[in-house]
Parts: sequence; structure tokens; C-alpha cells
Amino acid sequence: MRALVAGATGKTGQKIVRQLIEQGITVRALVRDPAKAAAELPADIETVVGDVLEPGSLGGALTDVQFLISATGAAPSLDPTGPYKVDYEGTKNLIDAAKIADIDQFVMVSSLCVSKIFHPLNLFWGVLYWKQQAEDYLKNSGIPYTIVRPGGLREEDNDQAIVMSSADTLFEGNIPRQKVAQVCVEALSQPAAKNKVVEIVTSESAASQPLATLFANVG
Repeated sequence: MRALVAGATGKTGQKIVRQLIEQGITVRALVRDPAKAAAELPADIETVVGDVLEPGSLGGALTDVQFLISATGAAPSLDPTGPYKVDYEGTKNLIDAAKIADIDQFVMVSSLCVSKIFHPLNLFWGVLYWKQQAEDYLKNSGIPYTIVRPGGLREEDNDQAIVMSSADTLFEGNIPRQKVAQVCVEALSQPAAKNKVVEIVTSESAASQPLATLFANVG
């Protein structure tokens, strides 16, 4: 079993890579900068140079891959086209390549509140709007998918329970990147995670439940 991770050198992507390794899943990392990958990713994983904005670089990366986890996202910049290009066009290119490769499942890291057009984050060149357009493209692609919408991302892990809900039901909260990675990787082995949008945060007051149960409880 092999999973390709797009956005592997990002803060969440790095944690997804390590979580996959812990679960015994062979990892292939899609990277733009081999030197950065060598410095930030485990030495024993396969890396392939490619760019989500260059469709021709993606086909080979998906050879003999069963799963794709995308943790890409536009970096803050003054370029007003950044979210459109990375969050929409880049993800669209990945989806198209994954469809040709006939992968088993596409897991996409999106964001809470993508449906709120007047959310403050959309002041960053419509980033949430373009994430939602990418979500819709994935849902209509025919590829089995899981869309993970985390709340505000925290760098440090915590012992709070994960709260998981269906689309457009959580509008505030945060979650450690480590727990986002756990949810993404667990989605690969849970039939109940297929073809669902799940929103996730953590809560001090929630009771801890297995991820399998959380996925099953989302309609």
C-alpha cells in the first residue's frame, strides 16, 4: 500500500508523512524543492519532484499509488491569484491526475468555514472560496474521497478529544496539526470515511472516541 502526499514539506504535510510511516504505509512525497525535502522529511521515504501547477509532472508521481493525501495550500503573499492557482487549480490538477491513475481514495485537507463567503479569511484573496470550489470538483470527480475541514491549526499537540461533525456544522474551534494528520491517515482504513466531508476541532469537554466511531457517526 502506497500513499502520495502532496504538500509533504508543509507543516501539516510533514506530520501526515510521519503518521503514515507509523501506520506502516509506504510514503511517496511530492515535492518542489528536493533540498528542502531532504532537510525536513525522513530519509527513508521516496520523494518525487513535481508541482501541482504543472499537470505534466503529476502522472509519474501517481504510478503504483493507491491513496493521495493533499495538504497543499497557498502561502500568504501579495499575489491575488495565489489561492486560485494553488487551492483550486493545483488541487484540480491533482484530482485529474488521480482520476487517470484510478487511485482508491483522495483525502483533501480543506478548512472550516469554507461555505461562509463573508468569513475574514476570504479577505486573503478568497482562499476559503477557492478551497470550496476544489472540494466541489473532488466530490464530482467520481474518485472516492474524504474531505477533512480542520479548525484553526495549532502547532503543539494536546490531549483534548477530537470532535468530528458533518459539513457546515462547526464554525469555530481549533485543532493540533498532529490530530489532523491522524484523521487523514485513519480515513484511509475506514470505510465509513469514504465520500464524506468531516469537520474537526478539539474540545476539553468532549468525551474521547475512536476515530472509527467518529467517522461512522458523520452522516
